[in-house]
Amino acid sequence: MGQTLVEKIIARAASKPTVRPGEIVTCKVDLAMILDSGGPRKVWPRMKELGVGVWDREKLIVVTDHFVPAVDAETAQILKISRDFVREFDIKHFYDMKGIGHIILAENGHLQPGMFTCGGDSHSTMGGAYGCYMSGFGGIEMTGVCITGEIWTRVPETIRVDWSGKFNQAVVAKDIMLHLCRALGMDNAFKAIEFGGETVRNMSMSERGVLCNMAAELGGEAGVIEPDDITLAAIRAAGKEPAPDALKWRSDDDAVYAAKHAFDASTLQPQVAAPHAPSNSGPVDDYKGKKIDQAYIGACVGAKLSDLHMAAEVLRGRKVANHVRLLVAPATQKVYADAAADGTLGILTDAGATMLASGCGACAALGAGVLSDGEVCISTTNRNFQGRMGSNKASVYLGSPYTVAAAAAAGTIADPREFLP
Repeated sequence: MGQTLVEKIIARAASKPTVRPGEIVTCKVDLAMILDSGGPRKVWPRMKELGVGVWDREKLIVVTDHFVPAVDAETAQILKISRDFVREFDIKHFYDMKGIGHIILAENGHLQPGMFTCGGDSHSTMGGAYGCYMSGFGGIEMTGVCITGEIWTRVPETIRVDWSGKFNQAVVAKDIMLHLCRALGMDNAFKAIEFGGETVRNMSMSERGVLCNMAAELGGEAGVIEPDDITLAAIRAAGKEPAPDALKWRSDDDAVYAAKHAFDASTLQPQVAAPHAPSNSGPVDDYKGKKIDQAYIGACVGAKLSDLHMAAEVLRGRKVANHVRLLVAPATQKVYADAAADGTLGILTDAGATMLASGCGACAALGAGVLSDGEVCISTTNRNFQGRMGSNKASVYLGSPYTVAAAAAAGTIADPREFLP
């Protein structure tokens, strides 16, 4: 019986010829990432109590992205702990205020097909776009990883999701995921989601990352896409050479899946998710005319360079509605610089956007951009749970950068296709 890509990766990490869903194994970790939010401030006290250090200063990556820049003494202390931790253990890969960790990993060539990787954040699943297994873990689990370089896991079943056909105008990966949150539900615990089909094969790495990132919204342990020439080109663009066996990491033709689903991208319209769950989604026309107070273009799924390009397509030559504030937080400093160099930032600021620092920011109700009672926001982020972006009495809608930019210009939720040539 064949194996899925996820089963193959876990089997290698567990030093076993094969594994099967439900089996509990101990895996050696190829790479781990911890963030300022749940990283050193949670991990280090336990390490001190145990009197131990870091298992591998080359394989542990530390990123500050949630509390940057510090807005008060408490957040400044959180960042200081991260910096002190890095100095104490001579961590070789430290990205301090450089952007969101999930994008940083890709930009700097840390991910390779076949890797078994761990992250201290639920959206670490984004790494699966590179054909590796990457899942998010809590502070206690990441403490064990930091100390031993190992972690136990239950081998997940894999759900295969194939997309065929070409996108219509203003439809992108974010619309796929909002549709899937409704179609597949958000309770796929102990499952990995494997994305495939011609639509996915034709996607950029930036868009593939959205699919794997939001596997977390489906409740999955991981999202994964088989590597191909686009994957290898992205690794080279990041200054690294792909591993010699990079393209061997794929599911067997006779692999057994928990379920298989097939969708037609040509029938998909721009999607919007209403409060308070990504699964409350439907075609944008279902929500047209809803007045907004804020439009937010940010987060790991919504502020990559390609996302800013989408927003600029809509806003070129237009202005943000008078009663709306449009906030833009590029995902990384590199994205910021690239968008400045190609004129994208000029288009956005000419339209009336306010630029924010690179980082997680308002996505997790940290820093600038949080919402007050009764306010309505449409956002490119991945979650819209009650209180996620500030007040429990605020309302957050989710959409693609195209849809969020169109709402910013219209002052209400609007169909982005009406704003494009």
